[in-house]
Parts: sequence; C-alpha cells; structure tokens
Amino acid sequence: MPNYSLYKEESIQGRYINRDAIQPCFDKLSTPINSIGKSVENVDINAFEMGHGNKKVLMWSQMHGNESTTTKAVWDLVNFLQSEDELAKAILKECRLTIIPMLNPDGAKAYTRVNSNEIDLNRDAKNLTQPESVAFRKLFDAFQPDFCFNLHDQRTLFSAGKTNKPATVSFLSPASNKERHITPSREVAMKLIVAMNRMLQERIPGQVGRYDDGFNDNCIGDTLQMLGVPTILFESGHYPNDYQREQTRELIFFSIVEALKTIALDKIDDYKTGDYFSIPNNDKLFFDILVKHPEVVNKEFEAGHSVGIRYKEVLIDKKITFQPEVAEIGPLEGFYGHMTIECVDSKDFGFTSNQREVLDLLLNFNN
Repeated sequence: MPNYSLYKEESIQGRYINRDAIQPCFDKLSTPINSIGKSVENVDINAFEMGHGNKKVLMWSQMHGNESTTTKAVWDLVNFLQSEDELAKAILKECRLTIIPMLNPDGAKAYTRVNSNEIDLNRDAKNLTQPESVAFRKLFDAFQPDFCFNLHDQRTLFSAGKTNKPATVSFLSPASNKERHITPSREVAMKLIVAMNRMLQERIPGQVGRYDDGFNDNCIGDTLQMLGVPTILFESGHYPNDYQREQTRELIFFSIVEALKTIALDKIDDYKTGDYFSIPNNDKLFFDILVKHPEVVNKEFEAGHSVGIRYKEVLIDKKITFQPEVAEIGPLEGFYGHMTIECVDSKDFGFTSNQREVLDLLLNFNN
C-alpha cells in the first residue's frame, strides 16, 4: 500500500471543512474543474475527472455538510493519484473517476447535516426536490458510472458488533428492494467491501462494522443500487482519542485505494459475498464518556447507576467544539465509554483539568 505520509493533504485538518478550506486543493488540480450545478445559496458544486480507463467510478463526499472526514481522504487520494506511484498509474489507466468533493457546500459552511432548505439530501434521491440532488442526478445520468462510492461519517456511538471496540470504519452494500435480495449489483459491492475489510483487519482488527441495510428508496445508495450500479456506503467512525478524525481519514484513504485497486486489477471475483456477512453489524454501545458512581459527585444520582455522556458538536469561530451532554442514566450494563471515569472519592473525583466541563455537568444535574 502507498506511504500515506507522502500524500496527506496538510492544508485541511480537523472537523470543520467548508468550501473555502478546499479551494487551495482545487487550485492544485492538474485536471479541469466543472460546475455540475448550484447549491441553494448559489454556490458552485464542483466535480472533476481523473483517469482514462473503461471502468467508471463516481464518488462524492459531504452530502451531509457536517461529515467531513471523507472529504479530507478524497484530497489525500487525489494527491496519490497525481503522483508517480505505480499503483496510482495502474488505477488511472484502468479507471475513469468522477469526484465530487463537497456535494452540500451550504451544509458544510453551517456544519449541518442538511442543506440550506433543511433537507437531508440523502433522503431526496427519489423526489429530487433540491438543487444539489438534481445536480447530482444529472451528473450520474451523464457519466453512467459502473461503481459508486457514497462517502460519509458516522457517530461515535457505534460499536463493531456487541464488543468494546468502536466501529472506526463501517460499510454497507445497500439493499435494492424491501426484501433485501442480493442482486448482481449488490453482490459486486459486497465483494469490494470484503476486499477493503480484509485490508483493514490488518490495521484495525475488530474495528470494522456493517451498517444497517433497511431499504429506503429515498436514500441515494438504495436508489443507485436499484438502478443496477454497485454502490458502497463508506462510514468514517471513531478511532480512540481521535475526535478530529485524522486517523480515520487515513483508514478511509487506504480503503478507497484498496477498492480502486481491486476494480482496476479485475480482482473483484477473488472475494466472496459470504465474507461480507461475517462483518459484525454496527451496534450502539458507546458513549463518549461513561461516568461510574456519579452519586459520589452528586447525590441526585442513584447508587449503582452510571451516566452516559455524548458530545454535541458545535461550530464556534470556525472550529468545532465538543460540548458534553447527559444522554442516558441507568445501570448501563453492556455499554462502554471512549473515556471511562470512576468517581471514587468525594474529594478527588478522578477528573483531570480538561474534564472540568463534565464535572460541572454532573454537579449541576437535577433529576
């Protein structure tokens, strides 16, 4: 696999990635940039092509404006593909890529899931009520891809099955009907996911999940799978102590490269659909912080109960701050925390200085 450090796009870091942040990346491109349409706020939605092969791949990121990890990975991928690496050359020889780095620039600016009309673009694939949805569909129809990569982030609550390991990366081969039949396009997507999972197990063993495949024909992946195009949902999740998702970004980069390599080298049929189902389902077993014995801090809490805290991501001065909120109170057996705090002494609650916000939250809690 490539040496990632050679290709990481250092100009974009962290969670808040808006249209202005990626303009320098566009400026460095050695390929023409096309506007495929305008957002609600009249911002260009840009796309570009790379490669000249017969296998056509369409990928897009930030359909949800607050899901930026894959956008960073896409620009890392572009740097790799513009290099002299032999694998990059092989991919560009066999594949023709169309890339939309930011489908929802208005949502990216506001750091929201929805667009400026407060519509979730991933629930507008059938109705096509929004200009961003229409622009995407026109590009899809014109390009007629053989494969689609739908690039997203997922919340920190997901575990890889019923384990104490986070789902750092999750995948889905979406269903194309309510019965969730394994159609030919779905089977191809499953095999590509198996290829990526095999690579990731060497890097993050036990930290890959499989996203829920409930059918919804308003979702873009389900719609494209219905149209017979193998479509893969990529979900960037939590890596320990990586709330900026720089480690996850690297793993998504490697995943996309592995998928493109598998396509370029005609290796898809080397993998079995049965291995797709061995990837554990995403479960919801994680809190950002799990506080045990909170009654030591505040007698409002019942003895034997724990407090599950999840962060709310808030945009302040063009940076994302993580504000703790109480999500659940109870025995919370079988749940885990990305951080676990044991309150064991009324004088020393076990909090470090950077956890004072959590302490204040517990002290001020009132049932």
